[in-house]
Amino acid sequence: MLGGEGERGMGTMVKRGDQAFTTVIVVNWNAKGLLEKCLASLVSQLEQPDEVLVVDNGSTDGSTDLVRRRYPRVQMLALADNVGFARANNLGIQSARGDYIALLNNDAEADPSWLGEMIAVLRANQGVGFCASKMLLWGQPSVADACGDFYTAEGVAGKIGHMLPAQSYDRPRQVFGASAGAAMYRREMLDDIGLFDEDFFMVHEDTDLSFRAQLGGYKCLYVPTATVYHRLSATIGRESDIHTYYGKRNIEFVYLKNMPTPLLLKFWALHVATELLLGAILMKRGKGRPYLIAKRDALRMMPRMLEKRKAIQRAARASPKEIDRILEKGWLTNALRRRLRGGVGGTGTPASQP
Repeated sequence: MLGGEGERGMGTMVKRGDQAFTTVIVVNWNAKGLLEKCLASLVSQLEQPDEVLVVDNGSTDGSTDLVRRRYPRVQMLALADNVGFARANNLGIQSARGDYIALLNNDAEADPSWLGEMIAVLRANQGVGFCASKMLLWGQPSVADACGDFYTAEGVAGKIGHMLPAQSYDRPRQVFGASAGAAMYRREMLDDIGLFDEDFFMVHEDTDLSFRAQLGGYKCLYVPTATVYHRLSATIGRESDIHTYYGKRNIEFVYLKNMPTPLLLKFWALHVATELLLGAILMKRGKGRPYLIAKRDALRMMPRMLEKRKAIQRAARASPKEIDRILEKGWLTNALRRRLRGGVGGTGTPASQP
């Protein structure tokens, strides 16, 4: 039973043929109300996790007391300080016993079939290293937040289907990557490619891990029946300076570390042009300062990222041609067309999506 006295139990345990041990990790920071709803959704799972672990990033709002009082069977890793999303998840993964590791944002609520659907996919598809959930907007379940992640030749990362009708994304398919806000990973894959890069702190750490997984020859499957309801950017705010800073700094880390050399040379001019366009848009929105500081800090950390790049490229099993095939093409051209028509050049949907 996940809940304490007076709480409903964890639900009916479904026996798994492969006996894979499953852990769900929830990272939290000063979001007691959201965390309670998130954990309540785990209580209702039809196929119960063997272990639930909350990693608390030094909350001061009573989050840890809530978990210990209401959910005594939940494992609690209470950190003294906010070490960031990447390191907190890494500490959780290192403490977890699961063969399958599911991550769930504290601002998300999982449909009762969420966990079981992803377990079934990993059990049936040995070539799949990780799964992406169907993330819907909380309160607007007909609108998609993310149906897997994409990555473009220009070095733009984003959510497939973002703010589009959810019914357009009802079929499973291979995607570039998964949002760490609601995903499941094989432990053996993480042991092979490594965990989240803690230099990221937060934002795009999952893009980086997805790219390393693709380089390692692992596939990501979007599972539309694994549904969560996400309160979009309830924790840090997508338009905040902090999100702008980490997003625009870390996207350079992803590109420098992971893009195979032939593709880096092929697409470098597109990458630079794209970042200049996005920088101009951010400056127009009053976000010029965090954007410029982000790019400055990315330059300062380039030697460190290039050292990491050597190890990543040396270990790559997928060829540059294989990586080229999974990169979305034409993002910059389409963004410029939207700008010329008076639209907003965003990063939410690749050219190939409906």
